[in-house]
Amino acid sequence: MSADGKWNISVAAPTGPQQRQLTITTSNNTFIGIVEGGPQGQQQVSGKVAGDKLSWTAEVTQPMPMTLQFDVTVTGDTMSGTVGLGPMGSVPLTGTRAA
Repeated sequence: MSADGKWNISVAAPTGPQQRQLTITTSNNTFIGIVEGGPQGQQQVSGKVAGDKLSWTAEVTQPMPMTLQFDVTVTGDTMSGTVGLGPMGSVPLTGTRAA
């Protein structure tokens, strides 16, 4: 199943759960997307597709500037994976396809 569409994602951040909406459009082995919600506002992302796996990076400025590394697996209408927080390790990400 394709990862295309809208997703409700939750990141178990050290500052508490962060809820966002991610919209994905795939094309061959890449994708573009928009993340909405939170202090960053609307943010464009792009990344790689390898089978059922997606990976991308995002720059954030709050609560501190850092580059986040996302690595997720899409299984039907769910996604799960990790968000790398640089020297702070990684945290889980979960998501469900939005209705």
